[in-house]
Amino acid sequence: MYSLTILAISSFILALLFTPLVRNMARRFRLVDQPDFGRKVHATPIPRIGGVAIAISYVLSCSLLLILNTAGAGIFRDELPRVLALLPAAIVIFATGLWDDLRSLHPWQKILGQLVAAFLAFHAGVQIHFPYTSDWWNFPVTVLWLLLCTNAVNLIDGVDGLAAGVGLFAASTSLFAGLLTGNAALAMVTVPLAGALLGFLRFNFNPATIFLGDSGSLLIGFLLGCFGVFWSQKSATILGMTAPLMALSIPLLDTLLAIARRFLRQQPIFTADRGHIHHRLLDRGLTPRKVALVLYGCCALGAMASLATLHDSLSGLAIIVFCVMTWIGVQHLGYVEFGTARRMFLEGAFRRALNSQIALKTFEDQLHQAVSLEESWALIHSAARDFGFQHVSLRMNGHLFSYSDTVDQLNHWHIRIPISGRDFVELSRPFGPKCHDSLISPFADAIRYTLGAKFPTQQPEPAQALAAQTGD
Repeated sequence: MYSLTILAISSFILALLFTPLVRNMARRFRLVDQPDFGRKVHATPIPRIGGVAIAISYVLSCSLLLILNTAGAGIFRDELPRVLALLPAAIVIFATGLWDDLRSLHPWQKILGQLVAAFLAFHAGVQIHFPYTSDWWNFPVTVLWLLLCTNAVNLIDGVDGLAAGVGLFAASTSLFAGLLTGNAALAMVTVPLAGALLGFLRFNFNPATIFLGDSGSLLIGFLLGCFGVFWSQKSATILGMTAPLMALSIPLLDTLLAIARRFLRQQPIFTADRGHIHHRLLDRGLTPRKVALVLYGCCALGAMASLATLHDSLSGLAIIVFCVMTWIGVQHLGYVEFGTARRMFLEGAFRRALNSQIALKTFEDQLHQAVSLEESWALIHSAARDFGFQHVSLRMNGHLFSYSDTVDQLNHWHIRIPISGRDFVELSRPFGPKCHDSLISPFADAIRYTLGAKFPTQQPEPAQALAAQTGD
């Protein structure tokens, strides 16, 4: 305990000393984050390399412990080979983030740096082991976990003090887990991170005078991911990662929600937007300070749930309560994407849309195989009726085909598909909810390009026309 106190106090004081020094250096060299009056809520340029102060405080506090003659220092020396083996991975992730702060990397470059760091960490012994499963699963699962944690803290770093505070709660949770389970090594590697983050928050909480930057957020997320693996390695069940996952629930949930939202919207995964949890709370009228405090409270609940899983009698209840609270929280954020997707599944809209897409694909294939204009018209007429059109006509190479049900011009909307200067297809359908809006454009494209390619425009023959009436 004496050694843990030294680590906590020294890292806290070092962060208090080095953070303003790093801040002033960043201002001098103009290493600041410019406001954009959109996603970024700060109004003035803020230094963005706070991760340097976190890294220096962590390393120096650990170095101080090594020169002391305490029982804890002896334990730390015994774990030193393992710590040194992990050092290259930490250096790579820190260098990746710092280079992005200084020069701005492409997303694929940042991911590449993270993959290298994850590979080095796995080689150093940071490995997730699932009982009763093949060992070859260990590598991809571990890499995925480290990438998820690393980017989760990075993505949530959008409000003053949020990422540092979330990291502080997660590190403190790992510290208490180490103390409760007798995992002294876990406690000793997490306490300096917690102390450094607490000291850094003095300058990072709203109104912030320095930001973590990628050098800080990537490093914190990566270290917390590694600590989570150290925590889970003491578990003999497949639920060993449940407690670390709960400890990082807010950043991990935010990342998974962002991936799901962008997938549903067909947006690139790495596209920045204003759909993160903190943005949703800001849009509800909360100030940046209140947003941070609200999410601190959520982190505290996640921390209590994760520590409760350490007791076998409470683990099941803790997981159920945690999942229910998470579901309620996501519902209150009011994401349109998930509400729409849920209604589509529950109301059968997804199945209807799928059937419509199948029908459209079938129509395209059959239209390509049609050998005559008459056969093409029969397919167009049939498909148009299936898609709800009450009037369809085709003029092609001097031929006119037409089908019309009762059409009220005032209550219908119309579409004209030009095929050439003289040739066209016209469609009409009533207004109403039963409309395959998403199919109109591809249906029109299929008609225009297929007919244009199969039946090139010819000079019209004098007074030649063919009318075909069809009906039920």
